[in-house]
Order: sequence, then C-alpha cells, then structure tokens
Amino acid sequence: MRQPPFTLSLAGTLSTLSSFAASLSTGGCSRFEAPEPRGSLRAPVVGAAQRSRGTHTKTSSPRPPIAARTLGFGSPAVGPASPEDAEPGFPETGTLTVAARPAFGEPEAPGSDGCKAGMVAVGGRFCVDRFEASLVELLPGGEERFHSPYEPVDGLHVRAVSVPGRHPQGYVSGREAKRACVASGKRLCKPSEWKAACTGPERQSWGYGTSQEPGRCNDQGKSPITLYLASVHRRDEVAQRFALPAEAPQGQALWSWPVMNSPALNQYEGTLATSGSHAGCTNGYGVYDMVGNLHEWVDDPQGTFLGGYYQDVTQNGDGCEYRTAAHEFGYHDYSTGFRCCDDL
Repeated sequence: MRQPPFTLSLAGTLSTLSSFAASLSTGGCSRFEAPEPRGSLRAPVVGAAQRSRGTHTKTSSPRPPIAARTLGFGSPAVGPASPEDAEPGFPETGTLTVAARPAFGEPEAPGSDGCKAGMVAVGGRFCVDRFEASLVELLPGGEERFHSPYEPVDGLHVRAVSVPGRHPQGYVSGREAKRACVASGKRLCKPSEWKAACTGPERQSWGYGTSQEPGRCNDQGKSPITLYLASVHRRDEVAQRFALPAEAPQGQALWSWPVMNSPALNQYEGTLATSGSHAGCTNGYGVYDMVGNLHEWVDDPQGTFLGGYYQDVTQNGDGCEYRTAAHEFGYHDYSTGFRCCDDL
C-alpha cells in the first residue's frame, strides 16, 4: 500500500500536520524494507530516490549519544533521572515522559499453572507473557539493567521480561524480539497463539468484549509525528534535545528510518502507555494490552505484527484481528513491540 505524494510547508498550520499524521499508522504505510541497523550509535538512511528505483543501498549518519536523546536513560556516568529532572511542559507540542534506568532487580510475578515468571497459561496449551515486553541489557560484568524503551537494540545483548508499570520496548524488530525471547528461555509467539491469547477464553474480537470501547485500551493516543513536526517547526526544546532536523521532512522523507525511529516519538505524553496501566484492557486469561499500545511481532519470518498500536486498532482489522504484513522481519520503528510465549 502506497501513500500519495505529500509536501509540507513550514508555514502550514498544525491542523494540516494533524490531518496528515492521522494517516501515518505503520499498519497503513507503504512497504519499507530498510535493513536492520548495525552499530550502537549509527542508523541507516534509505533515500526516497533509492526506494523508487527499487534499490535499498544503505548509508549511515551519526546519531547523538543516547544520554542526549533519551530522558532518564543516559550512560552510567550520567546516572538515572529522578522526578525532579522532568522537563518543563510543552503545551502546544506535548510533554515528555521521564523514566529512570535502574538495575534490573524487581522480580517478575510468579507464573500461573506451571508457566515461567511473568507468564500465564492459555487454555492449558501454552504460556504467554502477561504484559508487553521490556528489555533488560546484559552487561559484561554480569549485571543487568533496563534498556531504554525508546532506543533501538542495535546489536546489544538483551533479554525480554514481562513487568507492569514500565513503558514497554518499542523500536524493536521481529528478529531482535525473537532473540530476546530466546535469551529468557522463551520464544516469540506463533500467530495462532497470539490470537488465541488476545481473544481470551470467550473468543471475543476485542479480548474484553465483542465490540470496541474506545479508550479502554491505549487506542486513542496522540500522533507523535504531528508533535515531532510541530517541534521542528517551532525549534522548541524537544527539537534541541533530540537534534531534530532544521526543516520539516517532506514527502517520502517522513517515512525515513531516522524519523520513524526518533527516540522523541514515544516520549510525548499521550502516546505510549506503561504496561498494565489500562486496567480494563484484558481478558479472562489475564493478559494486558494485546490491543493497542504497541504493535506486537509474531514468529513469521516474512514479517507480521498484530493488535494495532496507540493510534490505530482498526485499519488492518479490528482489535485481535488486526494484522500488518507490510514490513520485513528486520524492520522496526517507534510502534513495534512484542511479547513472548513458551511451551507449557
């Protein structure tokens, strides 16, 4: 599916930004097959001209250090943020969330019916994570600490954990998600398993019921692309913190790897929610956020993610029927997450 050509003047109004950004669901974008990035501080850039010719030559551009780009997830020398470190509000472009980066010490809840910690049993057949995955980075000395949910994995050694109250990991590819599940002794869910867990024992298309209740899950979020473009337009503090481009991206540039993987996107308030914070977004199995919040990769080497995300849970199917197969398994952007399954 291809988007029509689009141009944007910096003099355009925010209403123009808003109407365009409403179409920027990963579920509805044109096929984008950029290779997985390599190196912890570099990101591939695929030009629109290369895409139009069908060639995907990878170039790279340096990215600012993580400490400058992810609030509360700096290097050990910088240290974790505290609530007092919160940025001032940006009433016209949204505020940023703050999250600390502690050592991983909080245990996952005990599993149910013979499942591993953090998991629940589905119909006596397999186990599934109760929450969307967070990632824990395995350090050379054997310590573990949470990886920033706003940063790509980019070759780091990580494993998946299922805990409430944290922003789950976006910016992750299906390939990386699969490795992270294996590192925790689990596996990425099969499509049929994911759907069975989502619909619940009652086999309801929204998990919690047979029809959508807007807002029950995180499915009414703000457009981070609109907020991003507004920040660029105003050159506000968000633009400075995240080194956003001097001019608003236009046309195919809006689909570029740097824009879709900007760590600013999921840090705006009203976008990504913490796991389990929508208490009604569950079903009889006790799994949370399978509809909305983040797209969830499943074990399909061709590339499939399910369930929609915080801006769209209907474009490619309703709720648990939502399916996007427009990207390769190595693709990631701000909206892509996952959870793990396991044999019972």
